[in-house]
Amino acid sequence: MAAMQKHHIDRFQHEGWCAVEGFFDAREVAALAAEVERFLQQGLVRNVRTEADGVTPSTQHVNLQLIPLFDKSPLLRALPFAPKVTRAISALLGDPYLLHLDQMFFKPGRIGTGTSWHQDNAYFKIADPLKGTAMWLAVHDATVDNGTLRVIPGSHRALYAHERDPHSDHHICCHPPEQQAVTVEVPAGSVVFFCYGVAHCTGDNRTEQSRAGLAFHFLHEQCAAADLLAPDRDRRPWVSGPNSTGGLREYGVDVRNTFAAEVDAVLATGV
Repeated sequence: MAAMQKHHIDRFQHEGWCAVEGFFDAREVAALAAEVERFLQQGLVRNVRTEADGVTPSTQHVNLQLIPLFDKSPLLRALPFAPKVTRAISALLGDPYLLHLDQMFFKPGRIGTGTSWHQDNAYFKIADPLKGTAMWLAVHDATVDNGTLRVIPGSHRALYAHERDPHSDHHICCHPPEQQAVTVEVPAGSVVFFCYGVAHCTGDNRTEQSRAGLAFHFLHEQCAAADLLAPDRDRRPWVSGPNSTGGLREYGVDVRNTFAAEVDAVLATGV
């Protein structure tokens, strides 16, 4: 297992992103992949790709997503509270912070399409984009050919105009300077942290193998505005600080230090 190092923190603070290879080990990745497969088998995902009109579901292209995850998998409910995750997020954002949202992206081979360029802060509009971060987790090896993540370092200092994405039934998109982009190829089990202001996208899957990514978004207390925590939104557990109960208040169960046991439980099913 790789750990967060000072050079990762420095890159995040200066460029708005960093990648940590091998953050999750082979057993953990196997359990996560098994949960992704279960979601597919149970028909929990939906295709958000449209026929370039933002409305009509595409019959030729697929961008499968699932949100939220915490209520569908004890493993994924526990993951944000795993000690190595909490240490990393505390180092990047500071304490206290909460889990803002969680989601899955799945691209079938050949027909899987990417997500257009955007900044998360175009949705959330927090005052300091470095006080919110995504943790993008590669469930499978992420390469140029299967449409891995691309980021524009330092773009958290810019505000790009966003518009409705015609290729999605709910996303927005922007048009940043793509010549400045970095393509982030990482093996399965790696994570990429990018703050809410960093412009990012993913590409199409041109391979025969499917690829999945998981994204967990975390938000520091000072930017947790009331409208982001409204009662009609999904539950937002405090992961650190005096308000944290390990998910007990929000989920009805304390999931601190349960991630390893949940990995064992998933692998024991033989899915």
